[in-house]
Amino acid sequence: MTRPPRDDPAEGWALLGGRRARGVVDHVDLVTQADRVTEGFWAVVADFEGPVRAWRFAESEPHPGPGAGAPWRGPRPGEWATSLDRTAYLHGVAAVRDAIRDGDVYQVNLCRVLDAPLAVEHGEPDAAALAARLAAGNPAPYGGAIHVPAGGSAPPVWVVTASPELFLRVADGWITSGPIKGTAVTAEGLTAKDAAENVMIADMVRNDLQRVCRPGTVEVTGLLKVEAHPGLVHLVTTVRGMLLDASWPQVLAATFPPASVSGAPKHAALGLIDHLEPVPRGPYCGAVGWLDADAGRAELAVGIRTFWWTPDGGGRLHFGTGAGITWDSDPAAEWAETELKARRLVGLASG
Repeated sequence: MTRPPRDDPAEGWALLGGRRARGVVDHVDLVTQADRVTEGFWAVVADFEGPVRAWRFAESEPHPGPGAGAPWRGPRPGEWATSLDRTAYLHGVAAVRDAIRDGDVYQVNLCRVLDAPLAVEHGEPDAAALAARLAAGNPAPYGGAIHVPAGGSAPPVWVVTASPELFLRVADGWITSGPIKGTAVTAEGLTAKDAAENVMIADMVRNDLQRVCRPGTVEVTGLLKVEAHPGLVHLVTTVRGMLLDASWPQVLAATFPPASVSGAPKHAALGLIDHLEPVPRGPYCGAVGWLDADAGRAELAVGIRTFWWTPDGGGRLHFGTGAGITWDSDPAAEWAETELKARRLVGLASG
Protein backbone atom coordinates (compact mmCIF):
# COMPACT_ATOMS: atom_id res chain seq x y z
CA MET A 1 0.00 0.00 0.00
CA THR A 2 1.36 3.39 -0.98
CA ARG A 3 1.55 5.74 1.96
CA PRO A 4 1.42 9.49 1.38
CA PRO A 5 4.10 11.66 2.96
CA ARG A 6 3.15 13.04 6.35
CA ASP A 7 3.21 16.70 7.31
CA ASP A 8 6.55 17.74 8.77
CA PRO A 9 6.84 21.39 9.83
CA ALA A 10 10.61 21.23 9.42
CA GLU A 11 10.47 20.03 5.81
CA GLY A 12 7.31 20.32 3.77
CA TRP A 13 6.47 18.04 0.87
CA ALA A 14 4.90 17.93 -2.58
CA LEU A 15 3.25 15.30 -4.78
CA LEU A 16 3.36 16.62 -8.34
CA GLY A 17 4.02 15.25 -11.80
CA GLY A 18 4.42 11.68 -10.63
CA ARG A 19 7.10 12.63 -8.12
CA ARG A 20 7.29 12.98 -4.35
CA ALA A 21 9.51 15.75 -3.04
CA ARG A 22 10.63 16.45 0.52
CA GLY A 23 12.67 18.99 2.41
CA VAL A 24 12.36 22.61 1.28
CA VAL A 25 15.78 24.19 0.84
CA ASP A 26 14.99 27.33 -1.17
CA HIS A 27 12.14 29.60 -2.20
CA VAL A 28 11.87 32.19 -5.00
CA ASP A 29 9.45 34.42 -6.85
CA LEU A 30 9.77 33.20 -10.46
CA VAL A 31 9.10 36.68 -11.82
CA THR A 32 11.88 38.46 -9.91
CA GLN A 33 14.30 35.70 -8.83
CA ALA A 34 14.28 33.16 -11.66
CA ASP A 35 18.07 33.41 -11.99
CA ARG A 36 18.28 31.26 -8.84
CA VAL A 37 16.40 28.38 -10.45
CA THR A 38 19.49 26.60 -11.75
CA GLU A 39 19.14 23.10 -10.29
CA GLY A 40 16.77 20.74 -8.55
CA PHE A 41 13.07 19.98 -8.41
CA TRP A 42 10.73 22.89 -7.65
CA ALA A 43 7.03 23.01 -6.79
CA VAL A 44 5.21 26.05 -8.17
CA VAL A 45 2.06 27.80 -6.93
CA ALA A 46 0.97 31.04 -8.58
CA ASP A 47 -1.84 33.20 -7.29
CA PHE A 48 -4.10 34.60 -10.02
CA GLU A 49 -3.14 38.09 -8.87
CA GLY A 50 0.50 37.06 -8.31
CA PRO A 51 3.08 36.28 -7.07
CA VAL A 52 4.39 33.15 -8.84
CA ARG A 53 6.20 31.27 -6.09
CA ALA A 54 8.46 28.22 -6.28
CA TRP A 55 9.93 26.00 -3.54
CA ARG A 56 13.01 23.82 -4.17
CA PHE A 57 13.17 20.46 -2.42
CA ALA A 58 16.25 18.63 -1.19
CA GLU A 59 15.10 15.33 -2.67
CA SER A 60 12.54 13.99 -5.10
CA GLU A 61 11.75 10.53 -6.42
CA PRO A 62 9.21 8.87 -8.72
CA HIS A 63 5.97 8.25 -6.88
CA PRO A 64 2.58 6.99 -8.05
CA GLY A 65 0.64 9.63 -6.12
CA PRO A 66 -1.51 9.76 -2.99
CA GLY A 67 -2.44 6.45 -1.47
CA ALA A 68 -4.44 5.31 1.51
CA GLY A 69 -3.63 7.18 4.69
CA ALA A 70 -5.37 9.00 7.48
CA PRO A 71 -9.03 9.82 6.73
CA TRP A 72 -9.80 13.32 5.52
CA ARG A 73 -11.91 15.39 7.89
CA GLY A 74 -13.41 18.31 5.98
CA PRO A 75 -15.95 21.04 6.65
CA ARG A 76 -19.58 20.21 7.19
CA PRO A 77 -21.48 20.23 3.87
CA GLY A 78 -23.81 23.05 4.91
CA GLU A 79 -21.05 25.40 6.07
CA TRP A 80 -19.77 26.51 2.66
CA ALA A 81 -20.28 30.19 1.82
CA THR A 82 -19.80 31.89 -1.55
CA SER A 83 -18.28 35.25 -2.43
CA LEU A 84 -21.09 35.80 -4.97
CA ASP A 85 -24.55 34.35 -4.35
CA ARG A 86 -26.84 33.46 -7.23
CA THR A 87 -28.36 36.95 -7.51
CA ALA A 88 -24.98 38.68 -7.44
CA TYR A 89 -23.53 36.25 -9.96
CA LEU A 90 -26.40 36.78 -12.38
CA HIS A 91 -25.92 40.54 -12.04
CA GLY A 92 -22.24 40.01 -12.81
CA VAL A 93 -23.08 38.08 -15.97
CA ALA A 94 -25.34 40.94 -17.04
CA ALA A 95 -22.52 43.43 -16.39
CA VAL A 96 -20.14 41.42 -18.56
CA ARG A 97 -22.70 41.29 -21.36
CA ASP A 98 -23.11 45.08 -21.09
CA ALA A 99 -19.33 45.45 -21.46
CA ILE A 100 -19.39 43.18 -24.51
CA ARG A 101 -22.22 45.22 -26.02
CA ASP A 102 -20.16 48.38 -25.47
CA GLY A 103 -17.14 46.83 -27.19
CA ASP A 104 -14.91 46.76 -24.10
CA VAL A 105 -14.42 42.97 -24.03
CA TYR A 106 -15.36 39.87 -26.01
CA GLN A 107 -15.30 37.31 -23.20
CA VAL A 108 -14.71 37.33 -19.43
CA ASN A 109 -14.31 34.45 -17.02
CA LEU A 110 -16.50 35.34 -14.02
CA CYS A 111 -15.68 33.44 -10.84
CA ARG A 112 -16.70 33.06 -7.23
CA VAL A 113 -14.81 31.66 -4.27
CA LEU A 114 -16.38 29.21 -1.82
CA ASP A 115 -15.02 28.81 1.67
CA ALA A 116 -15.86 26.96 4.87
CA PRO A 117 -14.41 26.86 8.39
CA LEU A 118 -11.80 24.15 8.88
CA ALA A 119 -9.89 24.26 12.14
CA VAL A 120 -7.70 21.48 13.48
CA GLU A 121 -6.64 20.85 17.04
CA HIS A 122 -2.92 20.80 16.30
CA GLY A 123 -1.00 22.13 13.32
CA GLU A 124 -2.65 22.33 9.92
CA PRO A 125 -5.13 20.12 8.04
CA ASP A 126 -3.83 16.93 6.44
CA ALA A 127 -3.30 17.91 2.82
CA ALA A 128 -2.17 14.38 1.95
CA ALA A 129 -5.52 13.02 3.16
CA LEU A 130 -7.48 15.41 0.93
CA ALA A 131 -5.17 14.63 -2.01
CA ALA A 132 -5.88 10.94 -1.54
CA ARG A 133 -9.63 11.59 -1.33
CA LEU A 134 -9.59 13.57 -4.60
CA ALA A 135 -7.33 11.07 -6.37
CA ALA A 136 -9.78 8.30 -5.54
CA GLY A 137 -13.01 10.20 -6.19
CA ASN A 138 -12.01 12.63 -8.92
CA PRO A 139 -8.81 11.52 -10.66
CA ALA A 140 -7.31 14.31 -12.75
CA PRO A 141 -4.38 14.50 -15.16
CA TYR A 142 -2.71 17.28 -13.18
CA GLY A 143 -3.73 16.31 -9.67
CA GLY A 144 -1.30 16.93 -6.85
CA ALA A 145 -0.55 18.70 -3.60
CA ILE A 146 2.05 20.87 -1.90
CA HIS A 147 2.23 21.60 1.81
CA VAL A 148 4.91 23.72 3.43
CA PRO A 149 3.65 24.38 6.95
CA ALA A 150 4.05 27.72 8.69
CA GLY A 151 6.92 28.12 11.09
CA GLY A 152 9.78 27.07 8.83
CA SER A 153 12.33 29.12 6.95
CA ALA A 154 10.25 29.18 3.73
CA PRO A 155 6.86 30.86 3.24
CA PRO A 156 4.00 28.44 3.91
CA VAL A 157 1.66 27.00 1.29
CA TRP A 158 -1.24 24.52 1.46
CA VAL A 159 -2.73 23.57 -1.91
CA VAL A 160 -4.45 20.41 -3.18
CA THR A 161 -5.50 20.28 -6.82
CA ALA A 162 -7.47 18.07 -9.18
CA SER A 163 -6.86 20.28 -12.19
CA PRO A 164 -7.79 18.91 -15.62
CA GLU A 165 -6.21 21.80 -17.55
CA LEU A 166 -2.67 22.24 -18.83
CA PHE A 167 -1.40 25.79 -18.59
CA LEU A 168 2.19 25.32 -19.76
CA ARG A 169 4.40 22.34 -20.46
CA VAL A 170 8.06 22.92 -21.34
CA ALA A 171 9.93 19.94 -22.74
CA ASP A 172 12.45 19.20 -25.50
CA GLY A 173 12.50 22.79 -26.72
CA TRP A 174 8.69 23.08 -27.06
CA ILE A 175 6.11 24.91 -24.97
CA THR A 176 2.56 23.55 -24.99
CA SER A 177 -0.77 24.76 -23.61
CA GLY A 178 -4.16 23.05 -23.48
CA PRO A 179 -6.89 25.63 -22.80
CA ILE A 180 -10.32 24.37 -21.73
CA LYS A 181 -13.48 26.19 -22.74
CA GLY A 182 -16.82 24.42 -22.93
CA THR A 183 -18.33 22.37 -20.11
CA ALA A 184 -21.37 20.10 -20.01
CA VAL A 185 -22.60 16.97 -18.28
CA THR A 186 -22.25 14.98 -21.53
CA ALA A 187 -20.78 15.67 -24.97
CA GLU A 188 -24.29 16.11 -26.33
CA GLY A 189 -24.74 19.10 -24.02
CA LEU A 190 -21.87 21.08 -25.57
CA THR A 191 -23.12 23.99 -27.68
CA ALA A 192 -22.04 26.23 -30.53
CA LYS A 193 -21.36 28.90 -27.88
CA ASP A 194 -18.86 26.49 -26.22
CA ALA A 195 -17.04 25.88 -29.50
CA ALA A 196 -16.88 29.56 -30.42
CA GLU A 197 -15.58 30.48 -26.97
CA ASN A 198 -12.95 27.74 -27.12
CA VAL A 199 -11.65 28.98 -30.48
CA MET A 200 -11.55 32.56 -29.17
CA ILE A 201 -9.44 31.55 -26.17
CA ALA A 202 -7.22 29.28 -28.27
CA ASP A 203 -6.45 32.28 -30.49
CA MET A 204 -5.43 34.20 -27.36
CA VAL A 205 -3.11 31.37 -26.35
CA ARG A 206 -1.58 31.33 -29.84
CA ASN A 207 -0.91 35.05 -29.57
CA ASP A 208 0.58 34.64 -26.08
CA LEU A 209 2.93 31.84 -27.16
CA GLN A 210 4.05 33.70 -30.27
CA ARG A 211 5.70 36.25 -27.98
CA VAL A 212 8.18 33.61 -26.70
CA CYS A 213 8.34 31.14 -29.61
CA ARG A 214 10.26 30.99 -32.87
CA PRO A 215 8.33 32.67 -35.69
CA GLY A 216 6.19 30.28 -37.68
CA THR A 217 6.33 27.43 -35.15
CA VAL A 218 3.14 28.07 -33.14
CA GLU A 219 0.50 25.57 -34.20
CA VAL A 220 -2.77 24.01 -33.09
CA THR A 221 -2.23 20.27 -32.74
CA GLY A 222 -5.71 19.40 -31.45
CA LEU A 223 -8.84 21.47 -32.00
CA LEU A 224 -12.06 21.18 -29.95
CA LYS A 225 -11.29 17.74 -28.55
CA VAL A 226 -13.89 16.38 -26.11
CA GLU A 227 -12.33 15.22 -22.84
CA ALA A 228 -14.33 13.25 -20.29
CA HIS A 229 -13.75 13.87 -16.59
CA PRO A 230 -15.70 12.65 -13.55
CA GLY A 231 -19.21 14.09 -13.81
CA LEU A 232 -18.62 16.33 -16.84
CA VAL A 233 -16.94 16.83 -20.21
CA HIS A 234 -14.76 19.65 -21.54
CA LEU A 235 -13.73 21.01 -24.92
CA VAL A 236 -9.94 21.23 -25.15
CA THR A 237 -7.66 22.73 -27.80
CA THR A 238 -3.90 22.10 -27.76
CA VAL A 239 -1.44 24.77 -28.91
CA ARG A 240 2.35 24.48 -29.04
CA GLY A 241 5.40 26.32 -30.32
CA MET A 242 9.18 26.01 -30.41
CA LEU A 243 10.41 27.99 -27.44
CA LEU A 244 12.97 30.73 -27.89
CA ASP A 245 15.75 31.11 -25.34
CA ALA A 246 13.24 32.79 -23.03
CA SER A 247 13.51 33.13 -19.26
CA TRP A 248 10.67 32.34 -16.88
CA PRO A 249 9.96 36.06 -16.34
CA GLN A 250 9.55 36.43 -20.12
CA VAL A 251 7.34 33.35 -20.42
CA LEU A 252 5.12 34.44 -17.55
CA ALA A 253 4.91 38.02 -18.82
CA ALA A 254 3.60 36.63 -22.12
CA THR A 255 1.16 34.06 -20.78
CA PHE A 256 0.09 34.70 -17.18
CA PRO A 257 -2.59 34.68 -15.94
CA PRO A 258 -3.92 31.91 -18.19
CA ALA A 259 -6.13 33.12 -21.03
CA SER A 260 -8.84 30.56 -20.36
CA VAL A 261 -9.55 31.96 -16.89
CA SER A 262 -9.19 35.67 -17.66
CA GLY A 263 -10.82 36.77 -20.93
CA ALA A 264 -10.37 38.66 -24.17
CA PRO A 265 -8.74 41.08 -24.52
CA LYS A 266 -6.86 40.03 -21.43
CA HIS A 267 -6.02 43.45 -19.97
CA ALA A 268 -9.61 44.74 -20.24
CA ALA A 269 -11.00 41.44 -18.91
CA LEU A 270 -8.71 41.60 -15.87
CA GLY A 271 -9.98 45.09 -15.09
CA LEU A 272 -13.58 43.91 -15.21
CA ILE A 273 -12.78 40.88 -13.06
CA ASP A 274 -11.22 43.16 -10.45
CA HIS A 275 -14.37 45.30 -10.48
CA LEU A 276 -16.94 42.47 -10.31
CA GLU A 277 -15.33 39.87 -8.04
CA PRO A 278 -15.34 40.88 -4.36
CA VAL A 279 -12.42 38.72 -3.16
CA PRO A 280 -9.04 37.75 -4.63
CA ARG A 281 -8.93 34.38 -6.39
CA GLY A 282 -5.62 33.35 -4.83
CA PRO A 283 -4.30 30.03 -6.23
CA TYR A 284 -7.63 29.49 -8.00
CA CYS A 285 -7.15 30.32 -11.70
CA GLY A 286 -3.44 30.79 -11.04
CA ALA A 287 -1.10 27.85 -11.62
CA VAL A 288 0.04 24.73 -9.75
CA GLY A 289 2.83 22.48 -10.93
CA TRP A 290 6.51 21.73 -11.02
CA LEU A 291 9.75 22.43 -12.81
CA ASP A 292 12.87 20.30 -13.02
CA ALA A 293 15.80 22.64 -13.53
CA ASP A 294 18.23 19.76 -14.07
CA ALA A 295 16.18 18.27 -16.93
CA GLY A 296 14.96 21.58 -18.36
CA ARG A 297 11.34 20.47 -18.07
CA ALA A 298 8.25 21.94 -16.42
CA GLU A 299 4.52 21.35 -16.22
CA LEU A 300 2.10 23.90 -14.80
CA ALA A 301 -1.64 23.29 -14.57
CA VAL A 302 -4.27 26.01 -14.45
CA GLY A 303 -5.30 26.26 -10.79
CA ILE A 304 -8.89 25.09 -11.25
CA ARG A 305 -10.62 22.32 -9.23
CA THR A 306 -8.21 23.43 -6.52
CA PHE A 307 -8.47 23.74 -2.74
CA TRP A 308 -6.31 25.90 -0.54
CA TRP A 309 -6.30 26.39 3.21
CA THR A 310 -5.50 29.55 5.15
CA PRO A 311 -5.27 30.08 8.92
CA ASP A 312 -7.42 33.24 8.93
CA GLY A 313 -10.58 33.15 11.01
CA GLY A 314 -9.38 30.07 12.86
CA GLY A 315 -8.75 28.20 9.62
CA ARG A 316 -10.71 28.12 6.35
CA LEU A 317 -10.75 25.85 3.31
CA HIS A 318 -11.28 27.60 -0.04
CA PHE A 319 -12.40 26.47 -3.50
CA GLY A 320 -13.13 28.48 -6.65
CA THR A 321 -15.57 27.96 -9.50
CA GLY A 322 -16.51 30.05 -12.52
CA ALA A 323 -17.71 30.21 -16.11
CA GLY A 324 -16.78 32.00 -19.31
CA ILE A 325 -19.23 34.76 -20.22
CA THR A 326 -19.89 35.81 -23.83
CA TRP A 327 -22.67 37.76 -25.51
CA ASP A 328 -24.55 34.47 -26.01
CA SER A 329 -24.42 33.60 -22.31
CA ASP A 330 -27.61 32.79 -20.45
CA PRO A 331 -27.06 34.00 -16.85
CA ALA A 332 -28.93 31.09 -15.24
CA ALA A 333 -27.02 28.57 -17.36
CA GLU A 334 -23.68 30.13 -16.40
CA TRP A 335 -24.59 29.93 -12.71
CA ALA A 336 -25.53 26.29 -13.23
CA GLU A 337 -22.12 25.66 -14.82
CA THR A 338 -20.37 27.02 -11.72
CA GLU A 339 -22.51 24.70 -9.60
CA LEU A 340 -21.67 21.71 -11.83
CA LYS A 341 -17.94 22.37 -11.61
CA ALA A 342 -18.05 22.68 -7.82
CA ARG A 343 -20.54 19.97 -6.88
CA ARG A 344 -18.39 16.85 -7.05
CA LEU A 345 -15.20 18.34 -5.64
CA VAL A 346 -16.86 20.21 -2.77
CA GLY A 347 -18.79 17.04 -1.97
CA LEU A 348 -15.58 15.04 -1.74
CA ALA A 349 -13.95 17.67 0.48
CA SER A 350 -16.92 17.94 2.85
CA GLY A 351 -17.79 15.88 5.87
